[in-house]
Formats: sequence, structure tokens, C-alpha cells
Amino acid sequence: MIEKNKIYTAKCTALGSEGEGIVKIDGFTVFVEGIFPEEKAEILITKVKKNFGYGKVMNITEKSLDRCVPECVYAKTCGGCSIQHMSYPMQLKFKQNKVKDCIERIGGINYVDVLPTVGMDNPWHYRNKAQYPVGKNKNNETVLGFYAKRSHRITDIKSCMIQNEAADEVIEIVRSFIDEYNISVYDEEKHKGLVRHVLTRTGFSTGEIMTTIVVNGDKLPHAEELVKKLMTVKGMASIVLNINKSKTNVILGDKCITLSGKDTIRDSIGRIMFDISALSFYQVNPVQTEKLYKIAVEAAELTGNETVFDVYCGIGTISLFAAQKAKSVYGIEIVPRAIEDAKHNAEINGIENAEFEAGKAEDILPRIYAEGKRADVIFLDPPRKGCEMSVIDAVCGMQPEKVVYVSCDPATLARDMKLFDERGYKAGMVQPVDQFCQTGHVETVVLLSQLKQKPDDYINVTIELDDMDITSAETKATYDEIKKYVAEHNAGMKVSNLYISQVKRKCGIEVGKNYNLPKNEDSRQPQCPEDKESAIVEALKHFKMNS
Repeated sequence: MIEKNKIYTAKCTALGSEGEGIVKIDGFTVFVEGIFPEEKAEILITKVKKNFGYGKVMNITEKSLDRCVPECVYAKTCGGCSIQHMSYPMQLKFKQNKVKDCIERIGGINYVDVLPTVGMDNPWHYRNKAQYPVGKNKNNETVLGFYAKRSHRITDIKSCMIQNEAADEVIEIVRSFIDEYNISVYDEEKHKGLVRHVLTRTGFSTGEIMTTIVVNGDKLPHAEELVKKLMTVKGMASIVLNINKSKTNVILGDKCITLSGKDTIRDSIGRIMFDISALSFYQVNPVQTEKLYKIAVEAAELTGNETVFDVYCGIGTISLFAAQKAKSVYGIEIVPRAIEDAKHNAEINGIENAEFEAGKAEDILPRIYAEGKRADVIFLDPPRKGCEMSVIDAVCGMQPEKVVYVSCDPATLARDMKLFDERGYKAGMVQPVDQFCQTGHVETVVLLSQLKQKPDDYINVTIELDDMDITSAETKATYDEIKKYVAEHNAGMKVSNLYISQVKRKCGIEVGKNYNLPKNEDSRQPQCPEDKESAIVEALKHFKMNS
């Protein structure tokens, strides 16, 4: 058994999900940051658990050709860019392997090839958004920067290698302002102090900059002096005060006060313009975002005749890209402000074939599925936790020809791919995109297509009905015939398969098993409204399926 605080010499055999080295010492697994496969090092054991441990590199005795010196002076202390010590080609390969490993290990899918990661020509200063926590160090000096690895201890930053260069100027102005006017800073343990965070946003295509000061209060003393200094920064177009008095680690509160300039700044991705507020979700890497969405929309192979759903649409980024090539687009997003932004962004781009609804995807999608609405293509771009089961069930129930899944977490992506695979949607293209250079994170686009039988897959079989135990009701009208009857006799009313099944069960009519029905009997399902139930009962009577 290995011992804590003892040094061992060992060779790295593989990389973990965040780029940490995996080392075997006498068969015992140790996770070690900063070491690559085939590198040998002297390793200090820092923690020992039952089945694995953690170690720290003391000296590398055999180095990989892919090792490089980090560009950033804060690389060892800041928790942001965890794989700067890898050459960029190795970073791209690592992310490709990370996606492949998750799909095979978690998803159990080994029939697809994961394409090489799409990288950047210049993987530095690519971020258009920076979030700096504010605090005090042990010497009571003001610090603005990023959290150290696995802690909420702030690493004081003067310049960041992945942020837009204008952010460096902004944080120095805010730091000087806090010191000059003796403004208190937030202590998250005591929930006291005023200034919590400083955020910067940059429109790469326009050069417009927004600075947001997050405060634990209703106002900022001497705000007019800070505004004067910030407005000297080239491109400064908006200065916003955000009120967040909650005892939470959520950065932004709901209330914003514009101190100077506009409420939004503008940026564009390709030909689509976006107005971005302090609260808007917007991809942080505009160069890679254009590549990402181009890949996603091209995967859908839109011809101009399709109805498209964009689930988790944010401020309408994918929606507006798809709207240029589709018949109509319907976006769903939980954040009401984002939906307002999406509608506004459609308007400023002259896009009239996109509409949006605010609400939870797990509530809206099953509802509109039950209403009989369908899509030819569905885009999914969920948060890191992936899709709710009700969303996956509704998507598969609608039977779109294609589902394009955009994910920022390979593990939950793999889990959801398995669920889609079990429901007849097979993975085709899997394309990682390096959206977060120098970090262990990766964005991935996956094309899921409905499995269709080829003519050769069919076998002609003659079945005598007399030989089967089948009720007369089961030989009557199909679901489509029932839908048609209901629509013709009820002013175009639409009913879903789910509603028809519910009514048939109520009437004691046997219903075949459907893989789209929830496995859990307690799962929440939309219940058939009374008017539609009456219409379906009338149709069943017409087809002599119910007396």
C-alpha cells in the first residue's frame, strides 16, 4: 500500500477527463496533475483513499515532446487554464479522445468515429466575457482575478492570456477605484461587503465593451467617478450596476441599472447580429461559435421546407442561423429575458420565420407534442446536466428525421446518446470543437438520425387473422384516421397519439406498447382535455371501436 507524503518514481499511462495524469504505483491508481502519458516523474503522494490517491509532480525525469512552457505566469496558481502545459495539437487530440472515451464508456456506443477536434489558428485572447471575483488577501490588499484550483481563494490577476486585452485595463481601473475611495469588497463567508464581481463583455465584431459591477447593495458610492475612468477605455459602450444581495454563489442578480451608455452591446456571428445585455447568455468564443453553429446547421441539411425546433435556445443563436435555411423555427428557453433578447435579435436581423416561448423545456416540449405539433429537425443545446428524460421522450415521440445535439459536457452527452440510441436514433457525425482553448472543456456536435429500414430489410409474411387472438377493435381505424376524423368534424382540431391512447384506455380498448411512453408510471404526462376527449370518443364510435 502506498503511503501519504512519500515520494515514488512512476510513469504516466493515460490522461483523466480534465487532463490530469493517471499513474499506477504497485497497481494502485494515482491522479497527478501536470504529467503526460509516457512521462516518468518523482511523485509526492498528497492524499490516499481506499481505491485511488492523488499526487504532486516533484521532478520529471523523462519528458514528452508535447510538453511546453505555459504562456501565462499564473498557470500554476489559477484554476482556469488547466492544460496550458500541453502543446496545442496535443490539447486537440486530448479533447477528441475525451469525447470518444465518454461515448464508448458511458454511452456504450462504439459504432461511430469521433472526428478530430476543430481548433483555432490563435488559441489566445479568444474570450469575449470575463468574470472576476473581488476580495481581499491576507495583507488586506484588494484582489481581482480568478479562483485558485479547487478553492474560492482568489488568485490576483494583472493580465489574462485568454481574455480580450481590454479586460486587463478594466480590472486595473476598478482595483484603483476601490482602493482610492475605500470601497468595501464582498466576503462570501460573512455575507458582508459591497463589490462582489466585475464582468466584462466584448463585441469582437464591433469592438464595443460592457462593464458590469456586481454589488451586495442598492448603489455604488462615487459611481460617477468610476464611470468617468471606465469611459476612457477604447470601445466602452455600456457600464452597468447589477444588484445581487442574495447569499449565493450565483454571480448575477436579476436587477440591472445602466450607469452610462447603452443597455446592450452588439456583436455578430457570421451575418447574424446580436444585442447582448448584462444577463444574456452568449457563447464566449465568437470565432469558434461561428464554426460550431455552421457545423450544426450543415448537419441538419436544411432545404427550406423544414419545421425546426431549437430547444434551450438562449438568445436565439442557433435559431437565427437555422431560420435562414428553414421554413420555420420555434425556440424554447427557460430564461424569460433570454426569450425577449431572442425576439429582439430576430427583429434586428429581419427574420420573420422564428418564434420563441419562455419556459422549461421539460414542460413545453411534452405539451406541444401532446398538442400534435411536430418538427422535421430538432436542435438540442442543453446545459451541462444534459436533457431531462421527458424532453428526450417528447423529441423521440415527435419522430423528427434528425436531431442535432450540441453539448458542453461529453459525459452527459454520452448518457443522452445512449437513451436516443435505445429509441431508434443512431449517432452519425460526432464533431468536437475547441470552444475553450487551454482548458479541459470541449464542445461537441452530434447528428442523431432516425433509424429507417431499407427495402431489403422487409420480409413478406402472410398472416391469417383467424389464427391470431385479436379483438375486432384492434382491426379498426389507425391513429392517423382518427386524427383526420377529429380534425374534419371539429374545425381542424389536432389530437396527439398520446391523447388517443389515453382515451382508448378509458374506453377499455386495448392499446399496443409504445416505446415512447415513460418507463416510470409516475412520470408526469399531459392529460387529454375534455373537449379533445369528447372528439376522440366520437371518432371511436364512428369507426365502431366504442359503443
